[in-house]
Amino acid sequence: MPTLYPCLWFDGQAEEAAEFYTSLLPDSHVDRVWRSPADTPSGAAGVVLTVDFTLAGQRLQGLNGGPEFRFNEAVSFVIECDGQAEVDRLWDALTADGGEPGPCGWVKDRFGLSWQVVPRELNELVGDSDPQRARRAMEAMLKMGKIEVTELRRAADAA
Repeated sequence: MPTLYPCLWFDGQAEEAAEFYTSLLPDSHVDRVWRSPADTPSGAAGVVLTVDFTLAGQRLQGLNGGPEFRFNEAVSFVIECDGQAEVDRLWDALTADGGEPGPCGWVKDRFGLSWQVVPRELNELVGDSDPQRARRAMEAMLKMGKIEVTELRRAADAA
């Protein structure tokens, strides 16, 4: 059976990014740093070419491919959090050192990668069997940057 995992293109920051990402979530670690055995278009022999790492149990690879390509919002990672404290911790970490907050739980980290930092309760509230309750929660979420669980609940429960 083939193995499938995402490869993320960086401009010389793959090892730094992998170390940062693996510091954020449990079941995460850098597995291997591959150095180029020969000169490549993205660097001389001996430079870090790829970094294999595990993030929350998911295998990924960072590639130091050079400046030709940048991340955009067409691809993002979703982190479902257990409660507001976890949302706050991850939001603060991802926006630090040049990261940028975005709307509706989206954030771009200092490497340009997009993340959706959302409480698990968001899906429960916007998927509520009561369409009015779900609508109120959705409308509240659409006005937020960082998702605030208390505000979502308050909006959903408003009559």
